[in-house]
Amino acid sequence: MIENIITALIITNDVFQKPRGTRDFLPDEMEKRRFIEDRLRETFIAFGYREVQTPTFEHLELFTAKSGEGILDEIYAFKDKSGRDLALRPELTAPVMRMYCEKLKREPKPLKLFYFGNCYRYDRPQKGRYREFAQAGCEIIGYNSQAYMAELIALAQALLKNVSLKDFKLRIGNLDFISYMLHDLSIGEKTRKLMFPLVDKKMFDEVKDLLEEEGFSGESINRLLDFFECKTIDELKEFIDNGQSIQEFEELLKFLEMFDIKDYEIDTAIVRGLDYYKGVVFEIDLPKLGAEKQICGGGSYELLPIFGEKPLPTAGFAMGFDRILVALEGEKIFPSKGVAAYIVPVAEDSLDYAVGIARKLRSAGISVDIDLGCRGLSKSLRYASSIGARNAIIIGEREKRENKITLRDMEDGKQRMVDLKELMEIFSERA
Repeated sequence: MIENIITALIITNDVFQKPRGTRDFLPDEMEKRRFIEDRLRETFIAFGYREVQTPTFEHLELFTAKSGEGILDEIYAFKDKSGRDLALRPELTAPVMRMYCEKLKREPKPLKLFYFGNCYRYDRPQKGRYREFAQAGCEIIGYNSQAYMAELIALAQALLKNVSLKDFKLRIGNLDFISYMLHDLSIGEKTRKLMFPLVDKKMFDEVKDLLEEEGFSGESINRLLDFFECKTIDELKEFIDNGQSIQEFEELLKFLEMFDIKDYEIDTAIVRGLDYYKGVVFEIDLPKLGAEKQICGGGSYELLPIFGEKPLPTAGFAMGFDRILVALEGEKIFPSKGVAAYIVPVAEDSLDYAVGIARKLRSAGISVDIDLGCRGLSKSLRYASSIGARNAIIIGEREKRENKITLRDMEDGKQRMVDLKELMEIFSERA
């Protein structure tokens, strides 16, 4: 009997804990998350992007068509009660492109869209990586100039700057160059799939070993490794005999100067790993994050054909919302927590007047809380301090009679009696 009770308690405790790889966000953390989201949203809008939202789950085929059957091991897939194969979205690009094909393809181009949303991957949880995570990103559909790609990169940098991130590193590459090199050296699909994860992690010794095992000559291997060391256009021209790709890349770099982006590195080893990426790609690292330093990644891609649509130039990027928060730990950019004021009716017969004050302040957009239980002055002031209220509004018999309030600064304890008009002016000045 006792063993059954213990087993039941263990099961109950396990069931009523958050699932592995997920998190709870308490009020202080949510204030920070919403603050960052609002800054990012303002920046997207400033660049002419408009917000969209897609369902949390989609048809499974949407993600297997985009990323291949191998993604099944990485996602949450399930059948609904009608037997349909569905999946929690592991990313947001495919859902946005699906929405475009269904609802937006007749809209004027270029179409600029941005989004925020939770995504889900069945990864092994570790620091900075969760099974449920937040993502921010955008897509531009139907552009006709490398100037748009330069603006996209400028947007990514502006987003990070506007949330007060510093010392990030921009790297720019081009997958057309890599494709040219692989074709030139006769490196096939099988070897490419084995090689790209190593290239992505800059494990070039392992790349050399792999190619030697695959029977490639030392000359071919050295040529490829030398290509991955290219840092300038002139160096690239020694390897790439594709005038159009080089010309478009040079155009991009000139447009970047127009957007005042001069601090970047040409990185021919950016592979992105997914077949639908074509042409220009870029990544932004934040070295202070250590091993999980990449905070943003994207580029041009081609997804419309999987929906039966004609190809259109499309590009976008995603950034790790959670990594932004980790990077900003300790930074003094967040607004002070707590309400602007806590209203303290000293006695119950002052409650009607106190509620009236609360309604007027809230109507003016000023955050206030109120002691509806009328616990008394000392207990109410202790509570106001515990919730981080910046002021206390004390209302007693005299305040009600004279149609005034006593305003107490919770930081220095100073207080004074003011009328409602003066109170509104004080809060307007502090806003």
